[in-house]
Amino acid sequence: MIEVLLPVVPLLALLISLLFGFYPGCETAMRLAERIASRVRSKIAVIAPPPRRAEQRAAHGGLLLALSLSGRGPPA
Repeated sequence: MIEVLLPVVPLLALLISLLFGFYPGCETAMRLAERIASRVRSKIAVIAPPPRRAEQRAAHGGLLLALSLSGRGPPA
């Protein structure tokens, strides 16, 4: 009987804490996300090349097919 209840106890504890509005680890997750985001932003600012003007190209392949079908309604 104890073998069945032992794995269920942590699940019940988490469920009860969530029902009462306490989210365990939320503050830690937010701090970690902010730390990762600040590192990524600083790396992007250093590594990212300046934006270039977009070039227009002729549609080909699947894009050409999609553009030709996009103007028509569904088949009857």
